[in-house]
Amino acid sequence: METRTQHHAHSPRLDLFGDPVVAKALKYFASASQALITGSRIPKTTQDLVLLRASQINGCGYCTALHSKDLADAGESASRVHLVAAWREATVYTDAERAALELAEQGTRIADAAGGVPDDVWERAAKHYDESQLAALIAFISLINASNRMGVMNRMAGGAA
Repeated sequence: METRTQHHAHSPRLDLFGDPVVAKALKYFASASQALITGSRIPKTTQDLVLLRASQINGCGYCTALHSKDLADAGESASRVHLVAAWREATVYTDAERAALELAEQGTRIADAAGGVPDDVWERAAKHYDESQLAALIAFISLINASNRMGVMNRMAGGAA
């Protein structure tokens, strides 16, 4: 019999939906994400690129696999999916996508940046996105970081068929 401290490397530590309070909170979390996905004017591809990049940085296998699959299923080329981690050195992204990816990286690595997101990063994003879109990007980046942390802490594996 498995105890709370003995787990297989590829199985989650807990069933987060098994607790009614946590399950209710996670439903609200999913509703917030869905509101952004369907209501924001951020292109769906940009949304998925941002979600994928933050997930890569945070080492969340589950979310990295999910958002890679979303991009592939939407018809994105293998190059655009696989080069997200090296977007600065890749030529397959638009300037707007690059600005969103940079904001996602800085927002994800906020603990590493003494002053938070640098003004020049914000200004590059503001060249391509209006205030409503910037607000949506902040919300996307914040929510994916929270999701990544839940996935990593709970050992949610990626790559399941």
